[in-house]
Amino acid sequence: MFDYHIHSDFSADCKTPMETTIEKAISIGLEEICFTEHIDYDYPDKDWIFEFDLKQYDKKIKHLQQKYSKQIRIKKGVEIGVQPHLLARYERLMQDEVFDFVICSMHATAGMDLHSGEFFKRKTVDEAFQMYYEELLACISKFKSFSILGHIDLVKRYTEEKSTNHFHEILEVIFKEIIPAGKGIELNTSGYRYGLESGMPSTDILKLYKECGGEIITVGSDSHVETTLAYQFKDAFELLDTIGFKHIATFEDGKPVFHPVASLIK
Repeated sequence: MFDYHIHSDFSADCKTPMETTIEKAISIGLEEICFTEHIDYDYPDKDWIFEFDLKQYDKKIKHLQQKYSKQIRIKKGVEIGVQPHLLARYERLMQDEVFDFVICSMHATAGMDLHSGEFFKRKTVDEAFQMYYEELLACISKFKSFSILGHIDLVKRYTEEKSTNHFHEILEVIFKEIIPAGKGIELNTSGYRYGLESGMPSTDILKLYKECGGEIITVGSDSHVETTLAYQFKDAFELLDTIGFKHIATFEDGKPVFHPVASLIK
């Protein structure tokens, strides 16, 4: 199996050493993992600095790839937090650095972080969700230097109020923007850990992505501790198989590598 959304102590919100995660991954039979450390330039909550030493990161990854070469494949990834005013800066980052895999996520909208709840004040839940998706669309319409969109419906994690609107109209526009460009999405299983009814995105969005012609999909636990590696992956693979996805993607040098879903649910 392959876990393609993992954090270590290179990310500001994680204290788990890479070695701890790798040893756990080997013990549970993972064949390949990808570390996807946080870079969120200009994050609105100034208590968090989501940047790290890129040279040290590259050095560490290369050392661990060699150390564990006979036991597991380790890929170098990154999770960037886009905001409209940061796109040129992220373009420079992608020109200067080399990653196997890039998750494009949006953790802040309208200059406000999602996690504190500030973004949701003085808005209906539908207004908040629509604003989130519109800003994501604005970003990915101009920025294409990524592999997949991370937890595309993340906004629902930070409010207990539910919307009856599925926002399929704007999501379809987003998918029609990324699919022809060779970009994909992920199924992020952390949604189950955070009390949601599904992973992220929800099943209806996964079906919409498939209906729009989407084929590139990764699966990630968004793990910040080793005990949540590959969290509910069996259920995730079975769900993707039921929807009609034939392959799960991993990445090497920015290119997708496809693996039959059927081989992962035996």
